[in-house]
Amino acid sequence: MVADAEGGATMKTVLVVEDNELNLKLFCDLLRAHGFHADAVRDGRDALDRARAIGPDLIIMDIQMPHVSGLDLIEQAKADPALAGIPIMAVTAYAAKGDEQRIREAGAEAYVSKPVTVSRFLQAVGGLI
Repeated sequence: MVADAEGGATMKTVLVVEDNELNLKLFCDLLRAHGFHADAVRDGRDALDRARAIGPDLIIMDIQMPHVSGLDLIEQAKADPALAGIPIMAVTAYAAKGDEQRIREAGAEAYVSKPVTVSRFLQAVGGLI
């Protein structure tokens, strides 16, 4: 959590891990417009270090990324005592049969398929923090 612009109430911090610039901007803009502090990571290889550094209230994790799978990152986060308690919302364009089950088994508390609707996205975020 971080203090708001006036130094008063704290804002919930959301770490957004997304390699697609348009999706990253959309997610961060939506979060900021609804009173959250959004912190962006474009490269999944930096995600867990950034999460440890900022201690977010929620991690939004793209599943299909270059270099490292979001699924692997979820499993690593849930195995890390410093990160295990942070809820993770997975977002993916690949919504094949069995994907949601695999993502939830990896440790994600929520799953949203792309293209994401604003209402569904905000509902999922609100249900986690």
